Amino acid sequence: MPGKVFTEVLEIARDQHGFVRTTDLREVGIDPKRLNDYWRRGLAERLGYGVYRLHLVPHDEWDEFMHAAVWPDGRGVLSHETALDLHDLCDVNPNHIDVTVPKAYRTHRDTPLAYRVHRRDLDADEITAVNGVPIVTPGRAIIDGIEAGLRPTLIEQAIDTAQRQAAITTAAAERLRELHEQR
Repeated sequence: MPGKVFTEVLEIARDQHGFVRTTDLREVGIDPKRLNDYWRRGLAERLGYGVYRLHLVPHDEWDEFMHAAVWPDGRGVLSHETALDLHDLCDVNPNHIDVTVPKAYRTHRDTPLAYRVHRRDLDADEITAVNGVPIVTPGRAIIDGIEAGLRPTLIEQAIDTAQRQAAITTAAAERLRELHEQR
């Protein structure tokens, strides 16, 4: 029978597709060394500095995306082509996971090859979640696509789809089209 602390850690992990950071434990008053203990006992996998995944939480198709969000000290937000794809706005096929981190974020750790890191200070209203994974809103994803020079047909498709899904207003769609035409 798992103890009270392990049950608490497991709840945190379930909310994050199995991932737990040492910072998560500090925030709730649990000694982060517990994660190292769980790793040594075979209950968790160490994925990087301060990032673990508990084995009791089943893997799912969102694991790689949640890992990308927690990798930069939990400050990652999926964005750009990845967000366009996950919001199902256009036929983009990203070859990286796009992660936006705050401009001030710095690390000495190597960026995993699967990630393309962007630096931007996002406003709270530009961030949402899909299946518990932090991701930019559809409107922000389209702006990111425009600024990154994504193919015009994909941008138009994304705007049309977002408007049809009521993910953006008609006025927002017009502003996005104007921004796109200016590029």
